[in-house]
Amino acid sequence: MQQNLFQFNQNVQRFFDVHEEIWKKVQEFYYGDNPLNDALSKVNSEDMNLFFQALTKNPARLIEMQSKWWIGQMQIYQNIMLRSVNKDIQPLVKPEPGDRRFKDTLWQEPNYDLLTQSYLHFSQLVQEMLDEVEGIPDKVRQRIHFFTRQMVNAFSPGNFLWTNPEVIHQTVQEHGQNLVRGMEIFHDDIMNSSKYLSVRMVNNDSFRLGKDLAYTPGAVVFENPVFQLLQYEATTETVYQTPILLIPPFINKYYILDLREQNSFVNWLRQQGHTVFLMSWRNPGAEQKDMRFEDLITSGTVEAMRVIEEMTGEKEVNAIGYCIGGAVLAATQAYYVAKRLKNHVKSATYLATMLDFDNPGSLGAFINEPVIQGIETLNQQVGYFDGRMLAVTFSLLRENTLYWNYYIENYLKGKHPSDFDILYWNSDGTNIAAHVHNFLVRNLYLNNELIQPNKIKVNGVGLNLSKVKTPNFFISTQEDHIALWDTCFKGSTYLGGESTLVLGESGHVAGIVNPPNRNKYGCYTNNIPYENPKQWLADAQFHPESWWLRWQEWIAPYTGDQVPARTLGSATYPVKEAAPGSYVQVSLF
Repeated sequence: MQQNLFQFNQNVQRFFDVHEEIWKKVQEFYYGDNPLNDALSKVNSEDMNLFFQALTKNPARLIEMQSKWWIGQMQIYQNIMLRSVNKDIQPLVKPEPGDRRFKDTLWQEPNYDLLTQSYLHFSQLVQEMLDEVEGIPDKVRQRIHFFTRQMVNAFSPGNFLWTNPEVIHQTVQEHGQNLVRGMEIFHDDIMNSSKYLSVRMVNNDSFRLGKDLAYTPGAVVFENPVFQLLQYEATTETVYQTPILLIPPFINKYYILDLREQNSFVNWLRQQGHTVFLMSWRNPGAEQKDMRFEDLITSGTVEAMRVIEEMTGEKEVNAIGYCIGGAVLAATQAYYVAKRLKNHVKSATYLATMLDFDNPGSLGAFINEPVIQGIETLNQQVGYFDGRMLAVTFSLLRENTLYWNYYIENYLKGKHPSDFDILYWNSDGTNIAAHVHNFLVRNLYLNNELIQPNKIKVNGVGLNLSKVKTPNFFISTQEDHIALWDTCFKGSTYLGGESTLVLGESGHVAGIVNPPNRNKYGCYTNNIPYENPKQWLADAQFHPESWWLRWQEWIAPYTGDQVPARTLGSATYPVKEAAPGSYVQVSLF
């Protein structure tokens, strides 16, 4: 007993020594010494000054909110007393739908019930106050909301040892061994982090590319400093005449479209009788600092289509762009038109793609001149934008489910992350070349230039999306927090071709990687011209099956005749190496 108590005290003390370092690393996201954080601090300071100026103009509102907090807190005390003698009485303050932080029954014990309800009451009141204070510009209010939410959620009682009953119970049961394991996991995460703490979501050794993920049979048939072109083996004796070209986002690795056999979009396309080509973007380092957005077009998509034409004899492809890869696809077609060249895209499919960047959702908190300047300065210093920093940023868009829950499970409970293919891909990030990232945040997100005719120039010619007459298919998802579905659909209106819009269930990744053999999420269709998102959805028809099936029906008129299945490579472009290729193997782990 005495030995167990000694071990417990020793483990807890060691944990607190390291826990202090954990929080120092976490706080670097807000306070670290780098150009980006300096810019964020400046913007936050200016925003809060505007907020307090607006608040002082209406002191009655402040008094009202203070009274509301005090009255609510008294009601919580009363509720706790009643619940201690009658468990059937419901909490006065409940978490928002989908908030699972306090679902364990241990949180219902009186002391923790009081703590939880008081915290939730304060959280909800703060957000309500930010909404009700008048005289604040919308974009400023959006930024204040975002960063206030980050701070409030960072100090949730679940994130600390002594205020999390689940962790306390486990620590007592294991004599603190969970804290020892948590420290080991934290040490490994620190070694694999850049400027910001990257809390792992999955075991980094759980999958191997080419064996567990990205193992659809195929080969690299072309390579240049920008990308590798993969061709996949056919599974049918005959294939459609018009090949498919997949253009993944250059800010992620391509194999989100080729995970395991049962949820691989690439594999499913083969089974439908398509010849599938795919671009695997290079993971850039400092040596690629001079690479520009136009290189992704002229040395990227244009080159890919040229090679495919020489290999297959087909002058057109059915192109599919995912996320920012869709923006590259649209820009490529506009480039063909501007150069008065044949558009080599017979049909264009846009997966969760924004062309109009006016409303980037929660990412808008980072889109302003001072922050963009900070990003540009940081990129100039390093030569690229670190993919691990990007991953942390995206995680903090949904901090409770993509950051703090893993923080608790990994560091406080000492649990090793599970093996989950999508989360592995999400953690396996890529860098972005400095000039490309600067263009992305300034020209697209800040200035929204892609929808402005001739504002963006590639090789001296201006891009005009309205002159792109290719028929297009847009699939967006209801819960997408990176590319809002109504923003994606609005972007389709800037293209000159006929648009087919489909709205899937779930989010940016799970809603897209939704194979028909599971039919986990359905989709909505509506043939009316897109003008108002609420009206479009209200009049839409729901289908319980995957959007993949809807797309296959749509693509049929553009696939051409049946031809003998194509072999990998050609005399001009022989196989260089087996899929998944070397570019995708470059890891930030």
